[in-house]
Amino acid sequence: MSSLNYRHLFYFWTVAREGSITRACKLLHVTQPAISTQLHKLEGQLGEPLFAKSGRGLVLTDAGRVAFQYADEIFSLGRELSETLRGRPTGKPMRLTVGVTDAFPKLLAYRILAPALRMDPPVHLVLQDDRPERLFADLSIKEVDLVLTDAPLPPTAPIRAYNHLLGECGVTFFATPALAEAYAPGFPGSLHDAPMLLPAEGTTLRRSLVEWFATAGVQPRVAAEVGDSALLKTFGQAGIGVFASPSAIEAEIRRQYGVAVVGRVEEIRERFYAISVERKLKHPAVVALSEIAREALFTRPRTRSRARAPEPAPEPADADTAAPAE
Repeated sequence: MSSLNYRHLFYFWTVAREGSITRACKLLHVTQPAISTQLHKLEGQLGEPLFAKSGRGLVLTDAGRVAFQYADEIFSLGRELSETLRGRPTGKPMRLTVGVTDAFPKLLAYRILAPALRMDPPVHLVLQDDRPERLFADLSIKEVDLVLTDAPLPPTAPIRAYNHLLGECGVTFFATPALAEAYAPGFPGSLHDAPMLLPAEGTTLRRSLVEWFATAGVQPRVAAEVGDSALLKTFGQAGIGVFASPSAIEAEIRRQYGVAVVGRVEEIRERFYAISVERKLKHPAVVALSEIAREALFTRPRTRSRARAPEPAPEPADADTAAPAE
């Protein structure tokens, strides 16, 4: 097949979008015969009819629907290219829609995303908090720009997307000051039979905790299982039990929830990802936020790690660069 004539394709796309040749003529300021000629040439080039008559109007054929999907993406990319090269209009915020999975620590999401609100040009931030499968579905149809999650998208996932590692850190166990005073001495053995708040089954942190408990030879008493990370901390604040959370936000958790550190564990590594449909991040706000997260929030992976009793939290080091797209 010869090279595609994009003027023909643009006329077809306009007719399909407007729903009639008459409306397309008014929009494009051309005559009806001119558009009809372009459509016939495109159909001849593609070897398939793109429209069929329905009463006094036209409807897309199966081939027409396929062609329209491709044309829509082609011209959307063209608009994106034009806006990128020209620069966005002064004062108009860039829209950034981010999905945050329910298990992702909300304080960590805030630390990652808050700098977007201080960017120049300004960013219009839209957040969606939901189950991973629903957010990934929205990502596949570009309803969200990226998804923040604590687990990479598996290769068997039904959508084509890429994992961008933001960083990793150890885990800190927290409790009310009274419970921390009781369970911090002798940590981690002191956690045996201690009331424990666990994330929901199937989450990355839940699996890591269960494996670490078995390795450490402790069996805490499950006080509650809570799927939402913020709600889990609220239960911990009320003294229901000990809970674990990423060490990268230890100071914020202590300050906001009034809890104390029971112990820290470097053997449990929490990893956090931004998942996008792009192999290379392009949205200016997303690029800036991912760099901030790697530089300021996370520690580098350690070759050896061990459980530690409470001590002053170290200053966070630069995070590793992003993992290759999976």
